[in-house]
Amino acid sequence: MKNNLEKFKTPKPTVQLTGEDGNVFGIIGRVSKALKRAGMPEEAIEFTTKAFACHSYDDVLQLCFAYVEVE
Repeated sequence: MKNNLEKFKTPKPTVQLTGEDGNVFGIIGRVSKALKRAGMPEEAIEFTTKAFACHSYDDVLQLCFAYVEVE
């Protein structure tokens, strides 16, 4: 999976994933919400679209690392 970090103009928002519900839909929601709150609505839509196209839980997690700082 290609890392598209160079397109971000602002620092990546931070999302707490450790110690939270590990449900993939919950993770996608938390990351999307963090991107929107950071003023990155287009990236939130892009992330969500890509996340739902992923073939595995691990692929979604790798995508999360590309869009946000994970705690």
